[in-house]
Amino acid sequence: MQQNNLPSSKRASVSKLVAPFRIAIAEEVLVDLRSRLARTRWPERETVGDWSQGVPLERIQALCDYWQRDYDWRRCEARLNVLGQYQTRIDGLRIHFLHVRSPNPAAPALLLTHGWPGSVIEFLDVIGPLTNPAAHGGDAADAFHVVIPSLPGFGFSDKPTSTGWGVERIAATWITLMQRLGYRRYFAQGGDWGAAVTTAIGMIAPPECAGVHLNMPLIYPGRDDYAQLTPAEQDSVASMKFYRDSDSGYARLQQTRPQTLGYGLTDSPAAQAVWIYEKFYAWTDNSGAPESALSLDAMLDNIMLYWLPATAASSARLYWENLDFFKTQRLALPVGVSIFPKEFSRPSKRWADQHFSNIIHWNELSQGGHFAAFEQPELFAAELRNCFRKLRP
Repeated sequence: MQQNNLPSSKRASVSKLVAPFRIAIAEEVLVDLRSRLARTRWPERETVGDWSQGVPLERIQALCDYWQRDYDWRRCEARLNVLGQYQTRIDGLRIHFLHVRSPNPAAPALLLTHGWPGSVIEFLDVIGPLTNPAAHGGDAADAFHVVIPSLPGFGFSDKPTSTGWGVERIAATWITLMQRLGYRRYFAQGGDWGAAVTTAIGMIAPPECAGVHLNMPLIYPGRDDYAQLTPAEQDSVASMKFYRDSDSGYARLQQTRPQTLGYGLTDSPAAQAVWIYEKFYAWTDNSGAPESALSLDAMLDNIMLYWLPATAASSARLYWENLDFFKTQRLALPVGVSIFPKEFSRPSKRWADQHFSNIIHWNELSQGGHFAAFEQPELFAAELRNCFRKLRP
């Protein structure tokens, strides 16, 4: 493993702290998964002709049938293993992360953080364009070294065994991770919980972090903002109201009873799949079905990072720990914002200007949803290049 800008005398000590990681799921685990899927006890179908009661029976049965009969985990496993995976222990937990260096040794680092129900899988298709833009029709000068950690309790990171692992602690852990990797200058990016963690990094403002980018900025209208709403702001307020009234039950359950929820999702792959698949329907820019935004393989690759390490409860506990962080936050660090049209929280720049004092990039796109990098990798990569180009030396 290579470190950026580290004196040679320190490289050996860093290598002892950071260990290569390789996924090797036992075949009997995959056999057990297929057996569980085959024995799923299904409820009756919904009594409506849409998704208003949840995922239609026919849709989840089709997904699980593909998962049982045709899906190839070894393809995803091999893809992750070839990229460069590592683990390092910080604050008592082993943190799993992808670390892919650019051919350009002078490139700054870029820290990408996922949310729920995402994983490092969300970013796989942007790694190439970000680390080697020249090979993808871009400018070599826009290259980044990319670091993509799995949140504690998610994927192949350790599960916290005690309370206290909220957003601020994760942000401090990420800062330590980037220091440990030897990066003296980096940018941070995130959406969903990744936006919360990235915002917390920006609030801490470590000297190595030159700026942040958010595709779900933690900005909400204040009381005075409702007096003169533009049409776009009215749409945003309506979207947030729909989320609060009709689409946030999952968050309330994960906030209040993550352990209770975890029993069913950890035991039943169909339950784990439908819990996530429903959000791929609700939060992607699709034409009526999640499959129009993301492939079955892509969705199942992501679901497998919950099923294989059994992280239903541990990932849900992040809501129990720190849902209160999702309120309007203030940032003085340089901030870039990309608003995708099917994101459920789409603040206006007018609102953001009151709380982010140094907005260097703001763009409202015509395609994409909550899972921006997953759905629109080319647009997402271009947004980061355009944003952080303004902060390069």
